[in-house]
Amino acid sequence: MNSFIDYATILVAAGDGGNGAVSFRREKYVPAGGPDGGDGGKGGDIILVADNNLSTLSDFRYKHKFTAVSGADGSGRNRSGKDGEAATLRVPFGTIVRDKETEAIIHDMSDGAPFTIARGGRGGRGNRKFATPTRQAPRFAKPGGKGQSRTVTLELKLLADVGLIGLPNAGKSSLLAAATRARPKIADYPFTTLSPNLGVVELGENYPSFVLADIPGLIENASDGAGLGHEFLRHIERCRLLLHVADATSETLKTDIELINRELEKFNSELAERPQIVVLNKTDLLDDLPPTGGTPVSAATNDGVRELMLTVAEALSKLPPIQRYEPEYVEPEQFTDTADDLTLSGEDGEYSIEGAWLERLLDRVNLTDPEGRAYFDRTLRRCGVYERLENMGLTPGDTLCVYNWEFEYN
Repeated sequence: MNSFIDYATILVAAGDGGNGAVSFRREKYVPAGGPDGGDGGKGGDIILVADNNLSTLSDFRYKHKFTAVSGADGSGRNRSGKDGEAATLRVPFGTIVRDKETEAIIHDMSDGAPFTIARGGRGGRGNRKFATPTRQAPRFAKPGGKGQSRTVTLELKLLADVGLIGLPNAGKSSLLAAATRARPKIADYPFTTLSPNLGVVELGENYPSFVLADIPGLIENASDGAGLGHEFLRHIERCRLLLHVADATSETLKTDIELINRELEKFNSELAERPQIVVLNKTDLLDDLPPTGGTPVSAATNDGVRELMLTVAEALSKLPPIQRYEPEYVEPEQFTDTADDLTLSGEDGEYSIEGAWLERLLDRVNLTDPEGRAYFDRTLRRCGVYERLENMGLTPGDTLCVYNWEFEYN
């Protein structure tokens, strides 16, 4: 069973902000104590961190929902609520974060910098913040804002300079082991490699090191989902250079090479244009080299391996750095709707209002408090909502429904 996990869908929910407090000083020798309600704490963020010690997304195989702590409510004596603790999710370097609905790229976790994928809600303001010379004892506070919640997909694209591709049993794992200190599983049967293996090629002080990746063997129609290849083709997209390893002893050598190149073209046409070096492996088993062009090596005996790696190092020095994926996702504009966008309906003495603008207004007021209710009424009147309802037939004594609230209009 293949245990390599390179794709996951998760729900991340940041913490809500804490509510502001309604409180007044109650000290024995302060008969005219003013408001002292503290602010609510900010909700915790959800933060992604790239971790060099991780190579799969297996941590997200069984757990798919991640939440941060909400901010604490404010309290009297001007005490602010504690901010909610952020939740940190660790992912491998090279993980692509996509919006689940649009599949647009949100972020590429390749630069090592933490990324906030969901922001916590703001803390609500306590009643001390609403005191003015004319309103010295405000009996309302603001509730905390909602934390951001979103569903994203995580897709791992390995960060490697060079990718080893080819049919199963062509000797890619053997070449990786011969060129690096990596020790992949090697056996004389197809599909030995069930997950990508990475190794670092070090050629000495005069040459820069580079990362070599052994991609599981491709077969015909891999780009359509056949065999193991389709699952791992995405990892080749990061590589600057491809080493196309072919079994030099194969009686269909030319056809084998053409087959793999067709699958690359079908999966991603850009891959067919990626710089490629054909490597003829297992030449120790031949008396004469095949007429097909390529670089002869023997991973089993190490013949030609260092020379091949030197050729690779020279080629890499002339190629651009590993591809990074730029963000495609555009955050929806905040608060672009207005009271004009509200949905008003009703007749026969019962009317209702709905809309995003109204929801945000409700988040900012406490309708159980007389002053909060008065502020709500003034806002609807100032924005022309009541006038629109009156033109529809709203009269004093009618019922006005605002989500879960019902009021008698007067």
